[in-house]
Amino acid sequence: MILLETLRDTLPQTGYVSWIGLRPKRRATIIVVDQVEAHLKKGLIGDRYAGRSDKRQVTLMQAEHLSVIASLLGLDSIDPAILRRNICVSGLNLLALKEKQFQIGDAVLEYTGQCHPCSFMEEIFGEGGYNAMRGHGGITARIIKSGLIKKNDSVSTLK
Repeated sequence: MILLETLRDTLPQTGYVSWIGLRPKRRATIIVVDQVEAHLKKGLIGDRYAGRSDKRQVTLMQAEHLSVIASLLGLDSIDPAILRRNICVSGLNLLALKEKQFQIGDAVLEYTGQCHPCSFMEEIFGEGGYNAMRGHGGITARIIKSGLIKKNDSVSTLK
C-alpha cells in the first residue's frame, strides 16, 4: 500500500509557462510580457507587489482552469489578463506544489498558499463571477532564488 505522503511527493509532470502578466498598480491594465525578472527581495520587477517580501510575491494560475471558469460563466474563453495573476502554467497541477519549492526558468519559488478570488471578479464577470473562480484561482508563491522567467520555460519541483 502506497502512503499518501509518498503520493504527494511524487510529481513527475513538468509544466511550462504559457503566459506572463504584470500588474503595475491596483486595478491597472495588465501588461503582458514574454519574460520577467524574479528578484529575491523585490518580487517580480514591474509588478505592484515588487518590493514586498511577503507570501504573495508571485501569483500563478493553471491554464487548464481558464476553460472551466469560462464554461461556468457561459463564455467561450477567458483572457488570462482579466484574472489578474502573474503567470499561467500549463501541464502541471499547481495545487500539487503545496509545501514544495519549484523552479521556473532560472528562478526558484516556494508555494505559500492558494490564491482565492476577490469580489472584483463580480465586477469583471457580473453576478456569479466570484463563485465561478472558487477553487480555480491558482496559488501564491514567494521567490527563493532570483532569476529570469520566460514564456515557455519549464516548471518543475525541486527534489
